[in-house]
Amino acid sequence: MKKIINIYKKFLLIRNTDEEIAKKYSEWKMRCPTHLSVGQEMVSACLEECFKKNDVVVSSHRAHAHYLGKGGNLNQMIAEIYGKKSGCSKGKGGSMHLIDKKCGFLGSTAIVGNSIPVGVGHALDFKIYKKKNVSLIFFGDAGVETGVFYESLNFAILKNLPTIFICENNFYSVYTPLNQRQITNINISKRISGLGIKTIRVDTYNWKKVIKTLEIARKFVSTKKKPIFLEFLTYRKYEHVGHLKDDHLKYRPKTEINFWKKRDPLISITKFLSKKKVNKKLIDKINLQVKSKIKKAFIFAEKSKFPNPEDYKLHVYK
Repeated sequence: MKKIINIYKKFLLIRNTDEEIAKKYSEWKMRCPTHLSVGQEMVSACLEECFKKNDVVVSSHRAHAHYLGKGGNLNQMIAEIYGKKSGCSKGKGGSMHLIDKKCGFLGSTAIVGNSIPVGVGHALDFKIYKKKNVSLIFFGDAGVETGVFYESLNFAILKNLPTIFICENNFYSVYTPLNQRQITNINISKRISGLGIKTIRVDTYNWKKVIKTLEIARKFVSTKKKPIFLEFLTYRKYEHVGHLKDDHLKYRPKTEINFWKKRDPLISITKFLSKKKVNKKLIDKINLQVKSKIKKAFIFAEKSKFPNPEDYKLHVYK
């Protein structure tokens, strides 16, 4: 039960942080575009409970959940979005370029698919130096449409690298649905399995199966010394990029939106804790702790200083 409560707490932190970003974005104090993770938090909420601290994570443009899920510093993430020197990338990277080496979150990138070979590179390092770490690579359904995905996947399979490829399939690339970009009579996992890699496909509404799948994946990679591909079906609640809901654009059917709204894993976990008669005072305490932590992070970001103009050449490499 302790594990589930910790996952619930992490889920709340991720959800409420992004909701607060959405709420404050119109103040025009944030210095970058932001891709919110609301609706897609389930896998990220399990990271600290299902993996070890020395396991590493890389991500793409929608990285808030992965960063926080791995234990990334909240104050530094919000400061980064505000473009402040105290940010995790010194205020120069913004929402899409997060990093926290202390917890094993080794970076995110704005370019779709670009972090995939980086994650495989980390796995190669682990194998060469006989480390017991595992490399987790997050990307979306559009990520599997990039050439570098197949090159990286092939290399990981060929070299038996300790890699967990995690595809969070939300069915859309900006406004374009999956069935206009890929064949859908054979799902992503089945297609990928044809390349010689074990695959598992899970609906994130089934949060218990998500936890079990992540545990199985780590054990498989560690014992079999082979990579694995996980596909998690999920759904974003906000527009592709920004702080608004875009239901009025009608590129996503209303019936589809309502279907996924009812299948929010957070609702299911909350009901589960209630049925198990987890102390309501404990749940209330967790909610207050999370809200307080988020409030302090935004205060920290607003009070922090901007980078010095003369430092613009720092951390730029040729």
